[in-house]
Amino acid sequence: MFYVQRDAEGQLLRVEAAPYAESTEMLPADNAEIQEWFADDAVENSLKQLKQSDLDMIRVLEDLIEVLTAKGVLSITDLPPGAQAKLLNRSHAREALGGLNNLIDENDEGGLI
Repeated sequence: MFYVQRDAEGQLLRVEAAPYAESTEMLPADNAEIQEWFADDAVENSLKQLKQSDLDMIRVLEDLIEVLTAKGVLSITDLPPGAQAKLLNRSHAREALGGLNNLIDENDEGGLI
């Protein structure tokens, strides 16, 4: 059984396995509303994980493109103009923050942080 609280329109507002003061009713675990509540929560968590993974992959792809261009395997002009512009914008932004790279030096115990 789950303890639930509803809003003024009757929509689930809060669902807990343990009783709490604001709960207004109890619903069984196989109730369609309870199933939907937890399915939405699982989907939201999966989307958050994908978004973080996308950010991580962007950095991997940037580094891969940088390595390939440095080795002469790929030229920046091989990419579509939109991709070139985005990569150059990110490269300039990273260069602008370049002075911050020396704040944390994992190999040097004499670094600032």
